[in-house]
Parts: sequence; C-alpha cells; structure tokens
Amino acid sequence: MYLKNFNLKNKTALVTGAGKGIGKACAIALAQAGADLIIISRTKKDLLGVQKKIISYKRKCTFFECDLFNIEELNAVFKKIRKIDILVNNAGTNRPAHFTKIKREDMDYMIDLNLKIAFHVAQLSIKKMLTNKNRKSIGGSIINMSSQLGKVGAPKRSIYNMSKFGIEGLTKGMALDLATKNIRVNSICPTFVETPMVKKFFKDKKFKDMVLKNIPLGRLAKESDIATATVYLASNASSMITGTSLVIDGGWTAQ
Repeated sequence: MYLKNFNLKNKTALVTGAGKGIGKACAIALAQAGADLIIISRTKKDLLGVQKKIISYKRKCTFFECDLFNIEELNAVFKKIRKIDILVNNAGTNRPAHFTKIKREDMDYMIDLNLKIAFHVAQLSIKKMLTNKNRKSIGGSIINMSSQLGKVGAPKRSIYNMSKFGIEGLTKGMALDLATKNIRVNSICPTFVETPMVKKFFKDKKFKDMVLKNIPLGRLAKESDIATATVYLASNASSMITGTSLVIDGGWTAQ
C-alpha cells in the first residue's frame, strides 16, 4: 500500500542535462515510475536516444535541443512548455585546477552553469508550476543536483566547491519561499559517480586512489543510485521532506 506513493502517474518532469550520465538515468527512472518527460540537452542525437527509451515505457517525452547559456533560447523553450510538476536541475560541470592556477574564464563558466543557470531554470520552472491553480493540492518537487562537495572541500576543486555550496544555500532558501505552495525543494549530493566525466578524471591514478580511499564503502556510486533517489524525492513518498539534502556518498562525509 505504501509503495503507491512512488507512482508518478499524471506527473510531468523536466530534466536538464538529460542527454547522458546522471541526467539520462534520472529521466529514464522517472519514466519508469510513470512520469511524462521533458528533456533538455545540447546534443540532439543524445536526446533522441533518451526519448526512444522513455517512449518504450509508454510515457510521453518532449525534447528541446538548447544551450542553457543562451537565456533567450531557454526562455523560448519554457514558453512552449505547458506543465511542470517535477524539476531535476541537473546540468553542471567541473574543470579541476589548483586554486593558484584557476583561470578566470573557467571560474565564470562553472559559476554560470552550476549556479546561475540552475537558479534561472528553477525560477522559470516555478513560474510555470504556479500557472496551475491547483498547485497547492497537486504539490511539486524541485531536485537540485548538488554534490558531496557542497558539504566538504576537496583538492583542486575550489570553484566546484563554491558552486555546490551555493546550490545547497539556494535549495534551503527556495524551500522556505515555496513551502506555502506545497512545492518541495531538495538537493541530491552524490559522491563520485561512474560517468564519462569521472572516468576521464580517473586517468590520474593518484586521484583515483585518493577518491576510493575516502569512500568507506570502497566503491563509486552508480547512475542508478542517483536516479532512484531522484524518484523518491520527486514522489509523494517524500511528501514531508523539503529544504534538505540527500547525501549519496558511501560514507565520505561521515568521516
């Protein structure tokens, strides 16, 4: 009986950065739970692949090929969207460097994508959610993709730390502003996940060894670990949870 609360039937979820990696996994998991999807990415080929998978679960899927840095383009996308119940604010990146060697353009790029664009997407999504007069009874869920590095520091990741600590603060502030509308806002804080980006970082054996030594469970997270947590936070199973973070780090931040 309780498990029916995980069902996302009649819900529409928007996922950014949905073409690959964590975003793709989250979009597919939400479809498996019964949601219809709106997916956004820069690469049409990736979007078509995800759309095909979602349709195989007999769910609707609309995609938009969009560069999130182009605010006018993003605004135009949202004018075409009719309904949003769930946002997975996932798009983000990292350009590791020692603090003394960080380039201004890399700092600007990461802060713009990881923080400013996340804010803008969230604001556009909330405004779309609030066009539904029954929003308070229907509810809504915003899931900001953060990181364990929104909780603790790490070498060569000062700007990434800064952006993800910012996401944690944004999540709490949004949650308080939107609680009266029954729109919940939470973050997910993964450790290093088996994605193409992390595999690239792990070419540095010293860095790979450091990461694995810092995860008490002794392994990386899988995309499915993040996707299933996303379904939980998107669903009524977490109806009393807002303004907090779900840390999926294998024990990293417990030390």
